[in-house]
Amino acid sequence: MGILKSAFVTALLLLLPITLDCANTYNAGDRVPLFVNKIGPLHNPSETYEYYKLAFCRPDQVIEKKESFGEVLGGDRLANALYDLRFALNKTRDAVCQKKLTKGDIAKFRDAIANDFYYQMYYDDRPLWAYIGKIEDESWKVDGKEKKFLLFTHVHFDALYNGNQVIEINAFSEPSHLVDVTEDVDVEVEFTYSISWKRTSMPYKNRMGKYARASLLHILQQSHWFSFVNSIIIVILLIGLLTLLLLQHLKNDLRKWSIGDEDEEKEVGWKYIHGDVFRCPTNLPLFSAVLGCGAQLLTMICILFILAFLGVFQPYSRGSLSSYVFISYILTSAIAGYRSASFCSHYAETGWEKSLLLAGILFLGPLLFTSFMLNILAASFGVTAALPLGTICVIVLVYILVSVPLFVLGGLFGHRYKSASPSSPVTNKCPREIPPLAWYRQTPAQMFFAGLLPFSAIALELHHLYATIWGYKVYSSPGVLFFMFLVLILITITLSVGLTYFQLAVEDHEWWWRSVMRGGSTAIFMFCYCIYFYLQSNMSGLLQTAFFFGYNACICYAFFLMLGAVSLQASLLFIRRIYHAIKSE
Repeated sequence: MGILKSAFVTALLLLLPITLDCANTYNAGDRVPLFVNKIGPLHNPSETYEYYKLAFCRPDQVIEKKESFGEVLGGDRLANALYDLRFALNKTRDAVCQKKLTKGDIAKFRDAIANDFYYQMYYDDRPLWAYIGKIEDESWKVDGKEKKFLLFTHVHFDALYNGNQVIEINAFSEPSHLVDVTEDVDVEVEFTYSISWKRTSMPYKNRMGKYARASLLHILQQSHWFSFVNSIIIVILLIGLLTLLLLQHLKNDLRKWSIGDEDEEKEVGWKYIHGDVFRCPTNLPLFSAVLGCGAQLLTMICILFILAFLGVFQPYSRGSLSSYVFISYILTSAIAGYRSASFCSHYAETGWEKSLLLAGILFLGPLLFTSFMLNILAASFGVTAALPLGTICVIVLVYILVSVPLFVLGGLFGHRYKSASPSSPVTNKCPREIPPLAWYRQTPAQMFFAGLLPFSAIALELHHLYATIWGYKVYSSPGVLFFMFLVLILITITLSVGLTYFQLAVEDHEWWWRSVMRGGSTAIFMFCYCIYFYLQSNMSGLLQTAFFFGYNACICYAFFLMLGAVSLQASLLFIRRIYHAIKSE
């Protein structure tokens, strides 16, 4: 028991992305830590390699920095470097090293330049980037050489400081210091660097402001506002229209039912199926698992927004978001277990164990399979996205020691304290025959309509989000993102209620699965937009393509489960309300 307890505590400590925002202070001439991180092609964000894969100047002993769980998930591999950047001390042209590049080294550099490789470093925990080289097109010259591959050998650092603290730093590759690596010949190269320090009045707490400002350019602000206004208009029109229609129809239906006129009763369709509308949904264990997984994912996203608003993590902090996503998912496992077991136990005395098992693998199973296959692919390519064996063991250990007990505990509570319906009429022994439905009342048409409207409201913000995940844009507006998330939920609820009513009005009582499919259909449009985004981008290669579509499929699948559960819950509450009103009449 003591061993298990120690393992449990150790696993949690390894996962917690504790980033105490302590301001490092330095005196003039003090050495400030600089770590090289990774290299990779500009247009393939998932294809990054360790910095010393190329023949840069390297220390006699490369010491890798101990990384947090989130940094490993983010593909960071920090190591020491030979650059000696001392606080508030200018340098003009200091040598890093002088080395002979072999033909193999030249070929690697040339391939990196051809693919627009950049390198990333961290100086006092501030990220900086620069290009490795450039291509000159000389097809206009007489000698016939079309392209010239040039390697930058000098990097200049511009640093800002306030008092005894580093505020900002940028790196620039000097175009005047170049080495031609077009031909496969041995070359003697001297790598150099320089740094200039300038005072600034910017306080230390605003040091990350430049990353936020990069996302607040005028054109980006305009698109944010356009998306904001567009979403508000859609929500107002949709809610207003459906509210008027529903109120008018429901009042007329309830009036006819209360009067009891037999001729008028024939016009009211949904009251005739009161003995079938609460019939147990088909494939109850799977249906309960969908509801449980959706509730867990919705709770996880809400927790992440709360943490972002509280300033617990920043979207541009190294590795923090990955850690909090993983921890939030683990700690909300009890919600999935409780919701699935509770719903299943409400309709059947047995089978809740199966629903609990399905809830445990319904989302996590495809996610783990996709991650496992992508990790094998990443390891074969030798990229930093491949998770080390130790990290995989930590993930498995935390899942077994934390997630599984919480999940089972939630299931036991859900079975014991099963949800009680305020309106549970006795169902008919034989289900009522459903009349033929017009094409626009069938599931595919309703899925198209119910998915298109929510997607159109979030399309612009979805583009910004994809540009953050699969590009280099920093999304620093959690408030706008949270508003769009609320809009998505609100439109999904409104459409679910409206379409459920119109379905019941034609005496179609098979609404359970259809409400899930309608709500989750927005995720199908999201994945279609992923395809469009990929085709419009410059991403290429097997590795990047696999990572892009693999993880986007998992994200869209998560939204399918979450929005499906939201749609189902909204329809269920609406149906209980209107049939309770009939019972009261």
